[in-house]
Amino acid sequence: MMTIGSKQPLPPKGNKVRLYSNRFCPYAQRIILVLDAKKIPYDVVNINLSNKPDWLYDKVPHGKIPALEVENGEILTEDLIIVDYLEDRYHQHPLYPKDPLQKAKDRILIEKFNKVVNAMYRMMMSVGRMNMTDDEVISQGLSVFEKELTERRTPYFGGTKPGMLDLMIWPWCERADILKVFGNQHILKRDKYKKLMEWRVQMTDDTIVKKSLLHSDYHIKYLQSYRAGMPDYDLILNSN
Repeated sequence: MMTIGSKQPLPPKGNKVRLYSNRFCPYAQRIILVLDAKKIPYDVVNINLSNKPDWLYDKVPHGKIPALEVENGEILTEDLIIVDYLEDRYHQHPLYPKDPLQKAKDRILIEKFNKVVNAMYRMMMSVGRMNMTDDEVISQGLSVFEKELTERRTPYFGGTKPGMLDLMIWPWCERADILKVFGNQHILKRDKYKKLMEWRVQMTDDTIVKKSLLHSDYHIKYLQSYRAGMPDYDLILNSN
């Protein structure tokens, strides 16, 4: 874990790209999922977000995480821009549909899911009174994806295996059990989201997803430390 005073790591070796990340960041996990799915060589430098090393600001604009270091030391930021770059740059194991219209529709759904992400974030960070508007945003958003998966009649949004849409929404679905711990278990109704619940089980069994998968206990403990004002970025190391 790189923190204040840490020495800047040497440039990545060979043809590897480098991800400046944090283990508990869902936006970084999006990028890791794509790197693993496309079998792109990479290494990860995890950053302490509370005490970022000084050299990070020289390398990455505003010290923003996640960031990807590519050819000639160029730096890319913004998770969705990065995954689209990886899809265009590395043609093996394509993740978007071949059909341009379906690809556009999947991108629209990824953007729509951002409303669910924002509502989940507000809900997880709040202490005390819950915002019923966020409940509604999450419920309506999940209903859209339940209907979409039902109409596609495939185990994944990407067909017989996870595609870009699956991977982009997964980090927050992996963390969904956190809602139950903080009093919002009514949102995740199995009878209302049957297809999504089946999809979630299949995703946890997927070989690629398993590489970055964390048990809900880790996400819950990390969020508790974050809400207490002392985020434990070394939680996984300390648990071993």
